[in-house]
Amino acid sequence: MNINKDKAPYVSVASEQLTQHVIDGILERKGLEITKMDMRSLGNSICDFFIICHGTSNRQVEAIAESVEEQVRKQTGEKPVHREGYASAEWILLDFVDVIVHVFQKPVREHYALEELWADAVTEEIVE
Repeated sequence: MNINKDKAPYVSVASEQLTQHVIDGILERKGLEITKMDMRSLGNSICDFFIICHGTSNRQVEAIAESVEEQVRKQTGEKPVHREGYASAEWILLDFVDVIVHVFQKPVREHYALEELWADAVTEEIVE
């Protein structure tokens, strides 16, 4: 594990690199309003990063999630340890342990408002 001591203690550089591969996969399929939430400063967080975005249809949500999986696999050889939501493609979750990806349809994203649930996290809006 690589440690970047300029950031918070015990930070895995691998999770930051994985986050960038996830974002690249989202951008490949034109995911909208990409939000990167750094969960490391929160006590007892379940992961290092949440990456949240949305698409305009079931098909686009599915395509974004597939693109993320493909990009991460190509760059790291990793697959998500858990994935769910492909059946309805309203909210697809990809769990890469240190990085959790949420791909929503916009109304579902607005309903659950994950960004508000973890408002104390350091948040960055990703602009292409």
